Amino acid sequence: MNVFRTLTLVTLFASAAVAQMEGHQMQGHGAMDGTGMVGTNPGTMQVVKVGDIELVAGYTRAMLPGQPVGGGFVTIKNAGSTDDVLIAAESPVSGRVELHEMAVVNDVMTMRQLKDGIPVPAGETVELKPGGLHLMFMDVNEPFVEGGQVSVTLTFEKAGTAELVLPVGPIQGM
Repeated sequence: MNVFRTLTLVTLFASAAVAQMEGHQMQGHGAMDGTGMVGTNPGTMQVVKVGDIELVAGYTRAMLPGQPVGGGFVTIKNAGSTDDVLIAAESPVSGRVELHEMAVVNDVMTMRQLKDGIPVPAGETVELKPGGLHLMFMDVNEPFVEGGQVSVTLTFEKAGTAELVLPVGPIQGM
Protein backbone atom coordinates (compact mmCIF):
# COMPACT_ATOMS: atom_id res chain seq x y z
CA MET A 1 0.00 0.00 0.00
CA ASN A 2 1.51 3.34 -0.96
CA VAL A 3 1.76 6.30 1.41
CA PHE A 4 -0.89 8.36 -0.42
CA ARG A 5 -3.44 5.54 -0.23
CA THR A 6 -2.58 4.95 3.44
CA LEU A 7 -3.06 8.63 4.29
CA THR A 8 -6.30 8.73 2.31
CA LEU A 9 -7.62 5.66 4.12
CA VAL A 10 -6.62 7.03 7.52
CA THR A 11 -8.32 10.36 6.78
CA LEU A 12 -11.49 8.65 5.58
CA PHE A 13 -11.51 6.30 8.54
CA ALA A 14 -10.94 9.03 11.13
CA SER A 15 -13.78 11.11 9.65
CA ALA A 16 -16.08 8.11 9.72
CA ALA A 17 -15.15 7.24 13.31
CA VAL A 18 -15.96 10.72 14.51
CA ALA A 19 -19.39 10.28 12.93
CA GLN A 20 -19.89 7.33 15.35
CA MET A 21 -19.34 4.60 12.72
CA GLU A 22 -22.64 2.89 13.62
CA GLY A 23 -23.64 1.12 10.41
CA HIS A 24 -21.24 3.33 8.44
CA GLN A 25 -20.07 2.01 5.09
CA MET A 26 -17.09 2.95 2.94
CA GLN A 27 -16.98 1.83 -0.70
CA GLY A 28 -13.93 0.49 -2.51
CA HIS A 29 -11.22 0.41 0.15
CA GLY A 30 -10.41 -3.30 0.12
CA ALA A 31 -9.11 -5.04 3.25
CA MET A 32 -8.86 -2.58 6.10
CA ASP A 33 -8.56 -3.25 9.77
CA GLY A 34 -10.59 -1.01 12.00
CA THR A 35 -7.89 1.64 12.17
CA GLY A 36 -7.67 2.22 8.45
CA MET A 37 -4.20 0.69 8.38
CA VAL A 38 -2.74 -2.73 7.88
CA GLY A 39 0.17 -3.73 10.12
CA THR A 40 1.85 -6.31 12.29
CA ASN A 41 1.79 -7.15 15.98
CA PRO A 42 4.86 -5.81 17.80
CA GLY A 43 4.41 -8.84 20.12
CA THR A 44 5.64 -7.57 23.49
CA MET A 45 2.52 -7.50 25.70
CA GLN A 46 2.78 -9.45 28.95
CA VAL A 47 0.27 -12.27 29.35
CA VAL A 48 -2.58 -11.26 31.68
CA LYS A 49 -4.93 -13.71 33.41
CA VAL A 50 -8.23 -12.97 35.13
CA GLY A 51 -10.43 -15.88 36.19
CA ASP A 52 -10.52 -18.38 33.32
CA ILE A 53 -9.57 -15.69 30.79
CA GLU A 54 -6.03 -15.34 29.43
CA LEU A 55 -5.09 -12.29 27.34
CA VAL A 56 -2.10 -12.54 25.00
CA ALA A 57 -0.53 -10.86 21.98
CA GLY A 58 -2.13 -7.45 22.55
CA TYR A 59 -1.00 -4.35 20.66
CA THR A 60 -2.04 -1.11 19.01
CA ARG A 61 -0.42 1.00 16.29
CA ALA A 62 1.17 4.40 16.00
CA MET A 63 -1.21 7.11 14.78
CA LEU A 64 -0.88 10.12 12.52
CA PRO A 65 -0.83 13.59 14.13
CA GLY A 66 -4.39 14.73 14.79
CA GLN A 67 -5.89 11.28 14.25
CA PRO A 68 -8.76 11.04 16.80
CA VAL A 69 -9.17 7.24 16.84
CA GLY A 70 -6.99 4.16 17.12
CA GLY A 71 -7.51 0.41 17.12
CA GLY A 72 -6.48 -2.13 19.73
CA PHE A 73 -6.03 -5.85 19.31
CA VAL A 74 -5.64 -8.81 21.69
CA THR A 75 -6.20 -12.57 21.75
CA ILE A 76 -8.65 -13.75 24.42
CA LYS A 77 -8.50 -17.39 25.55
CA ASN A 78 -11.29 -18.80 27.73
CA ALA A 79 -9.90 -21.88 29.48
CA GLY A 80 -13.06 -22.27 31.58
CA SER A 81 -16.17 -24.41 31.21
CA THR A 82 -18.57 -21.44 31.07
CA ASP A 83 -19.02 -18.78 28.44
CA ASP A 84 -18.00 -15.22 29.22
CA VAL A 85 -18.47 -11.87 27.49
CA LEU A 86 -16.10 -8.92 27.09
CA ILE A 87 -18.56 -6.19 28.08
CA ALA A 88 -16.47 -3.01 28.35
CA ALA A 89 -13.10 -1.38 27.87
CA GLU A 90 -11.64 1.90 29.06
CA SER A 91 -8.35 3.73 28.88
CA PRO A 92 -6.93 6.92 30.37
CA VAL A 93 -5.58 7.90 26.93
CA SER A 94 -8.96 8.27 25.25
CA GLY A 95 -12.39 9.70 25.89
CA ARG A 96 -13.89 6.25 25.53
CA VAL A 97 -13.07 2.78 24.23
CA GLU A 98 -15.69 0.91 22.24
CA LEU A 99 -15.93 -2.75 21.28
CA HIS A 100 -16.21 -2.89 17.49
CA GLU A 101 -16.65 -5.26 14.61
CA MET A 102 -15.45 -4.56 11.09
CA ALA A 103 -16.39 -6.58 8.04
CA VAL A 104 -15.80 -6.16 4.33
CA VAL A 105 -18.58 -7.51 2.13
CA ASN A 106 -18.46 -6.90 -1.63
CA ASP A 107 -15.64 -4.38 -1.12
CA VAL A 108 -17.72 -2.32 1.35
CA MET A 109 -16.32 -1.81 4.85
CA THR A 110 -18.92 -1.80 7.61
CA MET A 111 -17.96 -0.80 11.13
CA ARG A 112 -20.28 -1.12 14.10
CA GLN A 113 -20.12 -0.87 17.84
CA LEU A 114 -21.00 -4.08 19.71
CA LYS A 115 -23.08 -2.65 22.55
CA ASP A 116 -23.84 -6.14 23.94
CA GLY A 117 -20.14 -7.02 24.10
CA ILE A 118 -17.99 -9.70 22.53
CA PRO A 119 -18.85 -13.31 23.44
CA VAL A 120 -15.94 -15.52 24.55
CA PRO A 121 -17.25 -19.11 24.48
CA ALA A 122 -15.97 -21.67 27.00
CA GLY A 123 -12.83 -23.47 25.82
CA GLU A 124 -12.39 -21.17 22.82
CA THR A 125 -10.16 -18.34 21.66
CA VAL A 126 -11.43 -15.05 20.28
CA GLU A 127 -9.05 -12.79 18.38
CA LEU A 128 -9.48 -9.03 18.35
CA LYS A 129 -7.49 -8.39 15.19
CA PRO A 130 -7.23 -6.14 12.15
CA GLY A 131 -10.16 -6.64 9.82
CA GLY A 132 -12.52 -8.07 12.46
CA LEU A 133 -13.33 -7.62 16.12
CA HIS A 134 -11.25 -4.90 17.81
CA LEU A 135 -11.08 -2.19 20.45
CA MET A 136 -11.71 1.34 19.17
CA PHE A 137 -10.02 4.13 21.14
CA MET A 138 -12.21 7.19 20.54
CA ASP A 139 -11.30 10.84 21.20
CA VAL A 140 -7.65 9.99 21.79
CA ASN A 141 -5.83 12.61 23.92
CA GLU A 142 -2.49 12.27 22.07
CA PRO A 143 -1.75 10.10 19.01
CA PHE A 144 -0.08 6.80 19.91
CA VAL A 145 3.66 6.84 19.21
CA GLU A 146 5.61 3.81 17.97
CA GLY A 147 7.55 2.24 20.84
CA GLY A 148 5.11 3.64 23.41
CA GLN A 149 2.48 1.88 25.47
CA VAL A 150 -1.28 2.21 25.94
CA SER A 151 -2.98 1.15 29.18
CA VAL A 152 -6.44 -0.34 28.85
CA THR A 153 -8.84 -2.05 31.26
CA LEU A 154 -11.04 -4.82 29.91
CA THR A 155 -14.14 -5.90 31.83
CA PHE A 156 -15.60 -9.37 31.45
CA GLU A 157 -19.09 -10.33 32.59
CA LYS A 158 -17.88 -13.25 34.75
CA ALA A 159 -14.08 -13.05 35.03
CA GLY A 160 -13.98 -9.40 36.10
CA THR A 161 -11.46 -6.75 35.07
CA ALA A 162 -8.02 -7.09 33.54
CA GLU A 163 -5.38 -4.36 33.25
CA LEU A 164 -3.37 -4.51 30.01
CA VAL A 165 -0.46 -2.52 28.66
CA LEU A 166 -0.50 -2.63 24.88
CA PRO A 167 2.74 -1.96 23.03
CA VAL A 168 2.48 0.54 20.17
CA GLY A 169 3.79 -0.86 16.90
CA PRO A 170 4.52 0.87 13.59
CA ILE A 171 1.84 2.88 11.84
CA GLN A 172 1.66 0.28 9.08
CA GLY A 173 2.98 -3.21 8.38
CA MET A 174 6.64 -4.00 8.04
